[in-house]
Amino acid sequence: MKMKIEFYKYHGTGNDFVMIDNRNNTFQKSKNVIEQLCDRRFGIGADGLILLENDTDTDFRMVYYNSDGNQSSMCGNGGRCLVAFAKKLQLIENTTTFIATDGLHHATIDENHLVSLQMKDVATIKIAENYMFLDSGSPHHITMVDDLKALNIKDLGAKIRYSELYGAEGSNVNFVHQIAENEFAIRTYERGVEDETLSCGTGATAVAIAMNANKKTNANSITIQVEGGTLEVSFIENNGKYSSVFLKGPATFVFNGTIEIN
Repeated sequence: MKMKIEFYKYHGTGNDFVMIDNRNNTFQKSKNVIEQLCDRRFGIGADGLILLENDTDTDFRMVYYNSDGNQSSMCGNGGRCLVAFAKKLQLIENTTTFIATDGLHHATIDENHLVSLQMKDVATIKIAENYMFLDSGSPHHITMVDDLKALNIKDLGAKIRYSELYGAEGSNVNFVHQIAENEFAIRTYERGVEDETLSCGTGATAVAIAMNANKKTNANSITIQVEGGTLEVSFIENNGKYSSVFLKGPATFVFNGTIEIN
């Protein structure tokens, strides 16, 4: 039996998502269906799929799946794109609160589709000899490199993601190069996508916090250059705890349509 699905496609600095309005709860949450929709050759093509659902206490609920069809932890760029999608559906105007897997989020969107999304507070940061680790809504391994462009991110990222360091659950992996006092370039391997993505919002957030925590910068507003564009991360630091963490960047509508799948 074939199923017709109405969808919207968005990207946040190249990190792309299939968006579905599931307020009527009719979408079939099947791993195979989600994989097929995200497939870049046989489906719409995306790094992940996001359902916008009803929530009793906030404007809406965010349910996020990686392109492998599995439900996942928080996605920062996906959250920003979902805010733009909610505005397109006329659910919100310029401010919103919504619930995601890691808790409550506040966000604003301006007339240029720039979305500023409040991320979770961070109080625990591991600073090891050759890497850092923290959870910014999703787990992130962070390592600094001299030559970012020369790296084979898929191979290097997979080696760390599947290492004994993180077990079966794994971690996202970020490679970082410092450009200026308050500017860093990153490339990210995302678990669930199992490849490099053009941008990772929780990764950019994690890197900005980690660079402040290990004294690579004293800035509390940091520019992160990702492969797909530019993101900004700001925060308040107090005795090693990071609060009022905001991820800001464009959320771009690409196209919408319907697709028929088995």
